[in-house]
Amino acid sequence: MSAERPTLPPVRLHTEAELARDALAAPLLARAVRLAGWAGPETRVGAGGELVEEQLPAAAEHLGLTADEDGAAEASEAWRLAVDAGLVDVEDPEEAAGEDAEGTVAAGENLALITGGSPQDVLSIWLDGLEAVHADATAPFFEDLADLVGEDGSIDFESLDWDPDAEAEFLDGVLGNLYLLTAGDIGTDVAAVPLPALAASVIVPDDMVEPTDDILEQVSEAMMRLDDQFRVLEPIGIVEYRPVDEALLAEAGEDAAPPADDEDITRYGMVKLTPLGLYGIRARMLEAGVDAPAIGDLADKGADVLLGGIAYYPETAARSEVELWLARRGEDGAAAELLAAARGADQQAPLRRLHCQQALALVGAEAEPAVRAVLDDPELGGLARVWLAELGAADVPAPPEPMIFWLAIDTMAAQLEADGDLDELQGLVEDLAGRHNGFFDEAWRVEHPATADVLEAMGRLHSDKKKAKEARKAAFKARSRTRA
Repeated sequence: MSAERPTLPPVRLHTEAELARDALAAPLLARAVRLAGWAGPETRVGAGGELVEEQLPAAAEHLGLTADEDGAAEASEAWRLAVDAGLVDVEDPEEAAGEDAEGTVAAGENLALITGGSPQDVLSIWLDGLEAVHADATAPFFEDLADLVGEDGSIDFESLDWDPDAEAEFLDGVLGNLYLLTAGDIGTDVAAVPLPALAASVIVPDDMVEPTDDILEQVSEAMMRLDDQFRVLEPIGIVEYRPVDEALLAEAGEDAAPPADDEDITRYGMVKLTPLGLYGIRARMLEAGVDAPAIGDLADKGADVLLGGIAYYPETAARSEVELWLARRGEDGAAAELLAAARGADQQAPLRRLHCQQALALVGAEAEPAVRAVLDDPELGGLARVWLAELGAADVPAPPEPMIFWLAIDTMAAQLEADGDLDELQGLVEDLAGRHNGFFDEAWRVEHPATADVLEAMGRLHSDKKKAKEARKAAFKARSRTRA
């Protein structure tokens, strides 16, 4: 039942039905679907599956795009996505047909799924499209690709001064930081992030107080890269993006320097991860083996997995996870299962007991019989008394003195394991020490695995030097007793 700290905070995802609707409404996928329905036996494609240039005006017209280079480019992007997402199947011409031969097009297997499949089917197709767009966003712009292709058909990447892995890693790092900012705002409307701040988050070293001119130049270059990349990513629906003001680019040439303090930051680009983007980035992280939890992951698990899983969740996220667990599990027998899972002498056990007590509050009065059944339990008896008192129950027996001290150590151990706020921890330490006369004279005798560690922490945190010294002495006695 041990818990591991999650790499990322949990996120609250929209339902699959809502996400599928968002995916279908994403401009690029919507256009790709329309083009897939438009394509037929007369559609002409090149050897690489791309629409031939003569077909682009008709494709753009079908999509309601402008009859110019921009419209043709957007139609070409939509067609590429239709191919990459399996909405159309392209059969290349036979080699013997010659260089000018054209391929044939048929409806892809995914076209029927995108229009009549389940939300999971739609999201799976959208994720395929996201991968393709992500690759496009990290690709360099070529004036003439033919000049870069060798005799064997391969591209000489070294001559491009372009590292595809490094480019993908850079963009993934930026999207990861954007994900972190979004994940931390469960239940709130997520604000857009200024592009300079996002660029700085992956360029400026954490320990650098004042950026150097070289670092500022790198941030400026990163902003321009991200401006191009977010313009490519926005049509697939993962971000809401306000591009860098074109006037700034005209004023500064190719690079826009980071803004001064008194400038309008929005002119330098603003970006926000959408709910669909949160889902998509998380899916990519899971595919890469990253631990990226979501609210609801534990709803069908046992109480031991639940309490272990939420051990390091923020309070709001932990409460939401417990509510979903109770909704699926039902309140009948839930209290007894939670209490059984809260037992243990491992490092995370105090934190499980803390979350158990909070979960029991959500169960309500129905938990009282199960809670009363553990009043004599050495690990759960103190928790049970506190819970019953908070419920306002009658006939709650007074705890024996050893249980009072055991509960104090257990409570402090839980807060330390959770890496609580320093000021709150200090307040708890001073409250515990001040509530009981001679606290440290008795606390070192407590039969709890964390006694010595808790007393050492109290010695560090107590603002009263005399009390802090008493805590350190008590910690030494506790360790000596354990060794003996």
